[in-house]
Amino acid sequence: MKKILYIVLDGLGDLPIKELGDKTPLEAALTPNMDRLAQKGETGQVYPVAKGIAPESDIAVISLLGYDAHKYYTGRGPLESFAEGLSVDDGDVAFRVNFATVDADGRTIKDRRVGRNLSTDEATALAKEINSKVTLSGATFEFKNTIGHRGVLVIRGIRSKLSGWITNTDPAYDREGVFGVAKETFENFVAESMPMPGYEKTAEAQEAAKLLNEFTQKSHKALSEAAVNKKRVAEGKMPGNIILSRDAGDHLPKFPPLSELYRLKFGSFVQMPVEKGIALLTGIDIIDVPQSSGHLDVDYPVWAKLAIESCKTYDGIYIHIKGPDEPAHDGNFMLKKEIIEAIDKYFFGALLPSLDIQNTVIAVTADHSTACKVKAHTADPVPLLISGGNIKSDGSLSFSEKAATHGSIGAIKGVEIMPLLVKSAKE
Repeated sequence: MKKILYIVLDGLGDLPIKELGDKTPLEAALTPNMDRLAQKGETGQVYPVAKGIAPESDIAVISLLGYDAHKYYTGRGPLESFAEGLSVDDGDVAFRVNFATVDADGRTIKDRRVGRNLSTDEATALAKEINSKVTLSGATFEFKNTIGHRGVLVIRGIRSKLSGWITNTDPAYDREGVFGVAKETFENFVAESMPMPGYEKTAEAQEAAKLLNEFTQKSHKALSEAAVNKKRVAEGKMPGNIILSRDAGDHLPKFPPLSELYRLKFGSFVQMPVEKGIALLTGIDIIDVPQSSGHLDVDYPVWAKLAIESCKTYDGIYIHIKGPDEPAHDGNFMLKKEIIEAIDKYFFGALLPSLDIQNTVIAVTADHSTACKVKAHTADPVPLLISGGNIKSDGSLSFSEKAATHGSIGAIKGVEIMPLLVKSAKE
C-alpha cells in the first residue's frame, strides 16, 4: 500500500487576466515543481461540488474528502464553532462571522474585513466587549474571534430550540438550501436576517432571525463605543464596528469516520477553523504545525519536512494551504501569482527531493476558483494532478487550468478524487 499526499491549494483556480497576457495567475506563475509532477502523471478538471456551484471552502472540502455534501452538510457555522471549542447542541444556531466596517448610518458597509489589518489582540478585545456588554431577550450567546477579522457565534434559546433555516446578514453570501454560496455581485448593505423560503411560519426560524438581528444591532452599539475602535480611527484605520453573520446551522454534521470508509488512517495540516472542524468531525488527526512566521520561505519548508515525517505515521496526509485565496478576494492577481510561485518553490521544492515518489500517490488540486476579476468564488472547474506510484504520464505538459482541459482524467466531481487516490495507492 502506497502513501497518499493530498494537497489542496485554497482558491487556486482563476480566469484569464488581460494584464497577465490573458493567462490565469497559475498559468502565468513559474511552477517547475508542480509542472514536473503533472508531466509524470495525469491531469484533469474538478468541479469541487458540482457544475454550476460556486462553493465555499467547507462544502468543497467535505466533497474533496469523499463525502456527499448534500447528505452530511449542516452549515459552516457549526463546523467552525465546534473547531473553536464552542458547544453546538441540537437546536442551538451557530454562525461563521466577520468583523466588518460600516458607515455612521450603521448599514452601509465600507469594508467586509476591516481592511484586513485587525490584529488578534484587537479582535480579542472587541470580542470581550461583545460578550460582556450585549444581552439578548430570551437567549444566551457565545462569541469568539478566531483568525484576523474572522469569528464564530452560537446563539442558544432559553425557552425553545432555534432553527438554522435563516438568511445571512452578510450580503456577500447567499444560501442555496443548506449550502452557502458566494455572490459575484451584491449590494453593500448589512442585510436583515429572515426565515428562508418555506420556513417563514416556523417559530424556531422566526425566533432565530429575530435574535440574530438583535445581536447585530446591539453588538454594533457596543463595538462603536469600544476603546479599541476609537484608537483605530485615531490611527487612520477602519473600526471593526459591525458583525456580519452567515451560514447558520442548528446541529453538527454526523460524518462516518474516514478510517471506516477507506480503512486508512489520515492526518492533516490545516490553517483555518473550518478545515479543522471538518478534520475533527471526520476522524482525521490534526498534525500540529509551528505558528506562522509570516514568511513563506520559512513556513513552507517546515510544512514540507513535517509532511515527509508524518508519512511514517499515517497512510495519508491531507494538506490545505490557504495562500492563493486571500489576494484573489482582493483582486490582487500579481500577489496571487507570487504566492503560487512561493508554494511551488518553498513547499514543493522542499518536499519532492525527500519524497519516495515510487511509493507515494500525490494529488494537487483546489477547493474552488477565486477569480481576481470578481473578487469572489466562481463555479469554474479547478485543475487536478495525480502523480507518483504506478501512475503513467498522460502527456500533460504543465499544471494549469488550460492544460487540465486536455488531461486524461477528464472532468470529474470532487467526491470522486478520494476513491481514485485510494485505488491508485493499492495498485
